[in-house]
Amino acid sequence: MAEYGITYDAGALVAADRADRRMRAIHEDALRRGILPTVPAGVLAQAWRGGPQAGLSRVLKGCRVEPLTEEQARAVGRLAGTAGHDDTIDVAVVEGAVRRSDAVVTSDPDDLERVAAAVGGALRLVVV
Repeated sequence: MAEYGITYDAGALVAADRADRRMRAIHEDALRRGILPTVPAGVLAQAWRGGPQAGLSRVLKGCRVEPLTEEQARAVGRLAGTAGHDDTIDVAVVEGAVRRSDAVVTSDPDDLERVAAAVGGALRLVVV
């Protein structure tokens, strides 16, 4: 991977919880390069089910959970309107990744690509 940031969506966290080899390799490579992956708080809410989620918990120790500030919430709302996409978690993933120039690790790239296209943003996606 090139030297840029990484954002994980819920599919990436689910893959981590299932001990997916590709996800583990992506995460370990990022940490080895000094890249601290970002997990938007809403994404964590989508993936977290409580109880022992050892794989997910292990990955989260090496991530930064990004809170949703009022300013970001407004930006996400505007982007949701522009993109005509009502899944605000997907939109928040794209908004943050574009703002930080991050690649997004995902299991479902279609919606993310559509949202990114609405802002003319080229979004680098890594599918797990």
